[in-house]
Amino acid sequence: MSEPITLNVGGKLYTTSLSTLTSFPDSMLGAMFSGKMPTKRDSQGNCFIDRDGKVFRYILNFLRTSHLDLPEDFQEMGLLRREADFYQVQPLIEALQEKEVELSKAEKNAMLNITLDQRTQTVHFTVREAPQIYSLSSSNMEVFSAHIFSTSSLFLKLLGSKLYYCFNGNLSSISSYLQDPYHVTLDWVASVEGLPEEEYTRQNLKRLWVLPAKKQINTFQVFVEEVLKIAMSDGFCVDSSHPHSSDFMNNKIIRLIRYK
Repeated sequence: MSEPITLNVGGKLYTTSLSTLTSFPDSMLGAMFSGKMPTKRDSQGNCFIDRDGKVFRYILNFLRTSHLDLPEDFQEMGLLRREADFYQVQPLIEALQEKEVELSKAEKNAMLNITLDQRTQTVHFTVREAPQIYSLSSSNMEVFSAHIFSTSSLFLKLLGSKLYYCFNGNLSSISSYLQDPYHVTLDWVASVEGLPEEEYTRQNLKRLWVLPAKKQINTFQVFVEEVLKIAMSDGFCVDSSHPHSSDFMNNKIIRLIRYK
């Protein structure tokens, strides 16, 4: 084993060996660490490379093992491909191309499962009737929840580009709530007659809209109709074997499938 070398890649430090860095002599890294190209140093004397430090771990692991190992929920394939192009590790570039073909095939066949829940909740609020005159009021409010799972992360991104929360006077895409690439839970309320706009914010009540139709979703029927439009435009169809037709008509469970 050669002496360890510490790299500073975009501010992230990695320690490896010269033999690892030169394992592919025709790559840029091979040229840099064989003396064919000049290298820069940071203030600590570490070799500095002004590239993305986070994804460099996958490039370094490939140099060590000649295998591409990525987590199942890896979401930065485009960035990793650009970094591999920069470092010119040709076997890694080929491995990424094969991986993208594999992912593309997996995305074509997909399942979409939506479980719906609805309840009625009483909301209390104050109404300003005149300057310094307020009255306490209450009303029933419909509260909705939809648990959405899809084996296609691309479809959830598509859905996220169509559905928006209305909160604090602003519309924000549900994409910002996609912490899991395959699952999202939506919670929202129907509009309540007489409820002041500021009360939605004060009580943390989100409403749901679909764009670009600019339609507010106040019932499960509208939600189901809009999701079906989006899903079917992406090649999904209703799974005839599940759920039971009564469940589907009662808006409890929706399962759609896609074969390409």
